[in-house]
Amino acid sequence: MKAIRATLIGAVCAGFVGLAVAPRPIVAAGGTLCESMSALSLPNTTITSAQTVAAGGFAPPAAPGRAGGPDRGGQAFANLPSFCRVSATLKPSSDSDIKIEVWLPVTGWNSKFEAVGNGGFAGSISYAAMAEALRRGYATSSTDTGHSGGGASFAMGHPEKLIDFGYRSVHEMTVTAKTLVGAFYGNGPQHSYFNGCSTGGRQALQEAQRFPADFNGIIAGAAGHVQPRLLSGVVWVAQAALKDPQSSIPSAKYPAIHKAVLDACDAIDGLKDGLLDDPTRCHFDPKVLQCKGADRPECLTPAQVETAKKIMAPDPRTGSEVFLGLERGSELGWGGLTGGPDPNGDGVGQFKYIVFEDPNWDWRSFNAKTDVARAENAYGGIINASDPNLRPFAFHGGKLLTYQGWADTTIPSRVSTAYYESVQETMGGVSKTQDWYRLFMVPGMGHCRGGEGPNTFDMLTALEQWVEKGKAPEQIVASHSTAGKVDRTRPLCPYPQVARYKGAGSIDEVENFSCRMP
Repeated sequence: MKAIRATLIGAVCAGFVGLAVAPRPIVAAGGTLCESMSALSLPNTTITSAQTVAAGGFAPPAAPGRAGGPDRGGQAFANLPSFCRVSATLKPSSDSDIKIEVWLPVTGWNSKFEAVGNGGFAGSISYAAMAEALRRGYATSSTDTGHSGGGASFAMGHPEKLIDFGYRSVHEMTVTAKTLVGAFYGNGPQHSYFNGCSTGGRQALQEAQRFPADFNGIIAGAAGHVQPRLLSGVVWVAQAALKDPQSSIPSAKYPAIHKAVLDACDAIDGLKDGLLDDPTRCHFDPKVLQCKGADRPECLTPAQVETAKKIMAPDPRTGSEVFLGLERGSELGWGGLTGGPDPNGDGVGQFKYIVFEDPNWDWRSFNAKTDVARAENAYGGIINASDPNLRPFAFHGGKLLTYQGWADTTIPSRVSTAYYESVQETMGGVSKTQDWYRLFMVPGMGHCRGGEGPNTFDMLTALEQWVEKGKAPEQIVASHSTAGKVDRTRPLCPYPQVARYKGAGSIDEVENFSCRMP
């Protein structure tokens, strides 16, 4: 064991200096190198388990999924290759209890590392996303961000745990994971990537802003990077829709609103295809649906009209200071905000456990004039990832891909376009940013996935090509499926470009479109 431990420690040192050599074969006395990883002694780290998992032998611990998170069911774990599964607890502060897992392919390692993000207030390992990375040959890692279970209750009275959730856990995990990669293979990863959506998107931007040398390439999907304001907006909308039952819009009316929006705006882009490629050009007013007489499923009462106006993205010149608004075309997903009878739990949890530290706080008492500022003051400096100065990341050679669905009903889509534009302004314009930062807006897609538009695409391959071969993504092919069968493909275009029909051929085939400025 002493000899094996000496070998491991030597490999750690090799990993730190970043030797770019081919990984050596995994050989140890008795074939127990994986199990011997538990003998490593690392700062503020306890390795709790190191076991070889046979091909097809992984079953994730039972844990509820999180909206916006990467776990998507047991099918994600089918046919996994054999890997070394290392579990560890990190304690960078006296109140930290960060659980991480690092998975190391036994054979077929691609010499790269991919860390994956979380959803909501996290509280669990993102096993499905790790499985996807492992299947592609990556060494991979995930963290519960320092607490167990969803929701914000972990943060009350625990400022260090809030810091862990805000940014520290992902960085500490990354440093530890790279060390373990070096110990296992004899050299560290040649390229390192981060891939996350929703909270994972915010984590991605935190990494680019706070720890620019951690990753060569970063994917940030639907980044909730101004969380206090976003969750304040959730409560504000819920208050408008749910506090007075007369203002609530029944879900049965969503299709009628959606149809009216498409009837008014679908053809603006020159093609009637059931999608709005740039919803900001649609100025549909829900007042046209106001009932002329009695309330009916296909019309809105005056109170419901006012609710719809508050939900829909307002004119930027007169928009709410609290809620940026959802884009027109997102109506089928409004239930996540106004489905009632109570608001989204994360929005309420922010105020209960972080802002007021009162589990009995009532969302009906929310005061937009004062409580948004309270939320920002309570933890905006910890949680927000809104710094547009990405010079250190760009100087390091990092590449940043961001994306978001135009029909997202969890995080208003203009959050992503606004951040992109702020980075361009700070960094000197398009010419100074396009070589390392691109945003792809996805027509018809909901939060991280799903929706009526082409919503399945491979951002990671595009990022690999950019980082490893210098080939910037000019478009990314996306598909839509019904009952498991692909029925539409389209190009996703670097914002502000949009996909335009060439005028011939099927509107459901990608080759008949090109990316152009609107």
